[in-house]
Amino acid sequence: MNKKYQKLILSIVLDIIGFFTIIPFDVVWAPISGYLMTKMYKGNKGKIAGVISFLEEIIPFLDVIPTFTIMWIYTYLINKEDKKEITIIEV
Repeated sequence: MNKKYQKLILSIVLDIIGFFTIIPFDVVWAPISGYLMTKMYKGNKGKIAGVISFLEEIIPFLDVIPTFTIMWIYTYLINKEDKKEITIIEV
């Protein structure tokens, strides 16, 4: 299976875990969620997503937002990270 789709499956699983965490456990899950997001998506994009993921998990009742899956959609469908870069050489 392509790494891109493995990351999608992992994203869905992590979103499900976040959805089912109860409020006291959110205090533990929120920093883990933010950390995992920064490891899954490198650079500034991953850091910003990590902060958003942390906030989404730590603020009560926002757990329903599938942050990992949204980040996957942004990365692979909207931003199309896996496309090959084309270098234009001017003559």
